[in-house]
Amino acid sequence: MSVKLRLTRIGRHKDPFYRIVAADSRFARDGRYIEQIGTYDPVNGVESADINEELAMKWLKNGAIPSDSVRAMLSRKGIMTKFAESKVKKEGK
Repeated sequence: MSVKLRLTRIGRHKDPFYRIVAADSRFARDGRYIEQIGTYDPVNGVESADINEELAMKWLKNGAIPSDSVRAMLSRKGIMTKFAESKVKKEGK
């Protein structure tokens, strides 16, 4: 099972709102997911994305692959940097 961190669209027609979720790559985009790790409102911009850092780190450490848009959000929040640092520390032991 390959897990991906990706966006799931919710909200009304022409008023998008997204959940950031960990989901099996074989599941439909708006279908079931394993765990929700945050939300994103594109009207307010990427800075308004609300991401649970602990859950994001847990899934990244377990091998989840973020989509391009989620990777950009994680980078903006500094989570990808922390993940890279934790990998370097782990390899350096």
